[in-house]
Amino acid sequence: MKKFWRRLSLIAVMATLGLTLSACSTTSVANRNVLKADQKSKTITWGVKADTRLFGLENIKTGQLEGFEIDLAKAMTKKILGPDAKAEFVPVTSSTRIPLLKNGNIDAIMATMTITPERAKQVDFSKSYFDAGQSILVKKGSGITSIKDLNKKGKVILGVSGSSSVQNVAKVAPKATVLQLSDYAQDMTALKSGQGDAMTTDNGILYGLASENKGYEVVGGTFTKEPYGIAVNKNQKAFLKKLNWALEELEKDGTYNKLLKKWFGDVKGFNYEEMKRS
Repeated sequence: MKKFWRRLSLIAVMATLGLTLSACSTTSVANRNVLKADQKSKTITWGVKADTRLFGLENIKTGQLEGFEIDLAKAMTKKILGPDAKAEFVPVTSSTRIPLLKNGNIDAIMATMTITPERAKQVDFSKSYFDAGQSILVKKGSGITSIKDLNKKGKVILGVSGSSSVQNVAKVAPKATVLQLSDYAQDMTALKSGQGDAMTTDNGILYGLASENKGYEVVGGTFTKEPYGIAVNKNQKAFLKKLNWALEELEKDGTYNKLLKKWFGDVKGFNYEEMKRS
């Protein structure tokens, strides 16, 4: 019996210690000066997508992440911290990116994240670095030409949980059923297997999926505006100011347009000229 109570006391002490450390960790993250820490380490840790063609996708041959956001994050890191600085990447999903930021696992999020009033209550956003719009991806020959064709009972629209896309499409096509899966790969698999009539997210992401799935196409234009912003924790004004400055500098010196052309210049249906910045 003594051993039992001793063990129980030890568990209670460990639990109390765990809560204390957790509280200290949260306080530490909230008060941490991210810019100063990154200047010291010469590193910025970015939360990025690893499953989103054109923006952030793991190359299965090299194991490296590739895409517009990956290249832009690298360029911004060097602009802020110098030519010998390093950008480190942590893969995130729509549902994990804010928790990872809040926990201090990453310094900033650049992961096809739309600037919204609801999210701005939790994080601070940079100026927009990519002006997307929500659209739909369907099988060629499906007869679906716009979001209006999906606003019917029995129609199923596939989306990613934790994204603003599922909320938007529920408003535009309220009669349809919205099936939420964890990532774009699962959505695409479900669309191919006939579990849904269409997949919805931002047009840039859908064009990437269409380019590697030849029997599918983006239709109907866009029905929302989805400006992507870089998210940082609250109370990081100096860091946010540097991010905005770096983005503006890359737009001025032509780096932004070069990266945009590299990843989107040859994408069928994507209006590269309209997206260019000076």
